Amino acid sequence: MDINFVNLTAENLADEHLSCIIRSKKPHPGVEAKRLWLSDRLKEGHVFRKLNVKAPVFIEYAPLETAWVPINGDNYYYIYCLWVSGGYNGKGYGKMLMDYCLADAREKGKSGICMLGSTKQKSWLSDQSFAKKFGFEAVDATDYGYELLALSFDGTKPEFAPNVKTPKIENKELTIYYDMQCPYICQKIGIIKQYCEEKNIPVSLIQVDTLQKAKELPCVFNNWGVFYKGNFETVNLIMDVSHLERILKK
Repeated sequence: MDINFVNLTAENLADEHLSCIIRSKKPHPGVEAKRLWLSDRLKEGHVFRKLNVKAPVFIEYAPLETAWVPINGDNYYYIYCLWVSGGYNGKGYGKMLMDYCLADAREKGKSGICMLGSTKQKSWLSDQSFAKKFGFEAVDATDYGYELLALSFDGTKPEFAPNVKTPKIENKELTIYYDMQCPYICQKIGIIKQYCEEKNIPVSLIQVDTLQKAKELPCVFNNWGVFYKGNFETVNLIMDVSHLERILKK
């Protein structure tokens, strides 16, 4: 079997699909927004490696120092996403992608690799039980169910930034922090804007568009963080109006 993986580069970024949302002809605003986001991140050592098929089979990681997450540490890689879906599950592709990341980290003299986990598996997080088979273990935790998983090569450990330990903000209206790393974001922001305008609901939509903003986030997840009445609600994308209404009834 010919197993063909592709790493995105400045040269092929415009022509390769991005795995999360497959589009070959009709442009998709979320995909193009991510493509633009990646064009800057690749210069910082960001890695997006995928199986050369039209399906989500990929790993995405970056040096922790330039990773858009509120996690502190030196000389680590941070895995944003490791995703294998559909008929490609159970065929060893996830292991191949993780092995590539591990080999890359060791070749570059990294101190280890870390990723976001939780006390119970949550939506939109990579499979932490899979990661633990490689030796990842919890090295830090929040009081609201999230863990920082790490595989250390030299005994050092990364940690959550202090600002994520107490997930509260002063703003009491519906507040959503988001960035353009995830291709699904554009559509969801549009749904929320339209609903809040129609219902005359105050909403603050805060785009995380710099590394500093990402490191200073008041919750664990860079792509999406929802607050209401000053309290953290979820990192899960608001998939439809009914989901949003449940939050607003609290």
